[in-house]
Amino acid sequence: MDLQESITNQTDVSFMLAKHIFSKEVNGDTNLVLSPLSIQIALGLIAAGSNGPTQDQLLCFLKSKSINELSSLILSTPSLLMEAPMEHSFKHVVDNVYKASSEYVDFQNKPAEVANQVNQWAKMKTNDLIKEILPPDAVDDMTRLIFANALYFKGEWNEKFYAFETKDHEFHLLNEGSVRAPFMTSQKEQYITAFDGFKMLRLPYKQGTDTCRFCMHFILPDARDGLPALLDKISSEPGFLNRHFPYEKVKARKFLIPKFKITFGFEATKVLWGLGLKSPFYPGGLSEMVDSHISKKLFVSDVYHKSFIEVNEEGTEAAAITAVIVMLQSQCVSIEKEIDFVADHPFLFLVRDESTGAILFLGSVMNPLDG
Repeated sequence: MDLQESITNQTDVSFMLAKHIFSKEVNGDTNLVLSPLSIQIALGLIAAGSNGPTQDQLLCFLKSKSINELSSLILSTPSLLMEAPMEHSFKHVVDNVYKASSEYVDFQNKPAEVANQVNQWAKMKTNDLIKEILPPDAVDDMTRLIFANALYFKGEWNEKFYAFETKDHEFHLLNEGSVRAPFMTSQKEQYITAFDGFKMLRLPYKQGTDTCRFCMHFILPDARDGLPALLDKISSEPGFLNRHFPYEKVKARKFLIPKFKITFGFEATKVLWGLGLKSPFYPGGLSEMVDSHISKKLFVSDVYHKSFIEVNEEGTEAAAITAVIVMLQSQCVSIEKEIDFVADHPFLFLVRDESTGAILFLGSVMNPLDG
């Protein structure tokens, strides 16, 4: 499988996660943001430390054929591992593929200090945007490994919006009603394409010195209450997104984008379980992680995820943390020439690396005032 096919699969997994979280974790007026890439990096590390049916289930869930294929998707993201003595081959993956900084800690006598250490690391790696990922009771004397990874993104629009043009407009909520929210606008041509039932907008960020080319995409259903059906369509058709990106600038008759700021966190264990990923949460499948007789008693007890994003006239700032707790067994658990784009009702958004196609952040805006 080539890299492009792997990225397409990563995108399909991203929307599968988003659909499940959208339908199970939030109500009709709650904004959502997550980092599919961060979650998939965490699951990739679990896969590297697993064997047998557990590894098979993880690879199937992530739509990958091998651990090596998974590693090709891993970007340079800061990672931290707090652990008991690791098995040699797993340590090699941690050090050389994930490039994680690892540290031996005292789970038995200082669990609260370990949790605080992970939280301080998360705060530092996300520029203070995410101040805590582990709740106070997440670590105890049965904990044997904690793996965390962080993503931080800050991008300026290639063509900034002018703050003096930002005005309040009506935003229609999914479950009827509306709010007045600040909307950005521009008179310049935009990358917009209209399809059957929805429109796509692409806003490029300024390119840095590396090869990455980041853009934010807005996916706006035509119907004010059309977001759930649109998300169903995207998540049920493999490769859907790749067939619908806009690459041609058009004149926008009317162009309005709301400013928004979202913080969203959830315990991902229940989400993954609901999607059929169950083996890692039972003892027996993580024997490649720890060099000890207890390895067959290890299981993933919790997967925590938290993301933040802010979109304004200057650009976008976003961050995400995923933390995995591994414990010793005690208990289981069509194009138009001129197009409107008025995002005045619930829509999807994503931040994507155009050079690879990898999705860093994905979310929905249900109410731009709900920050």
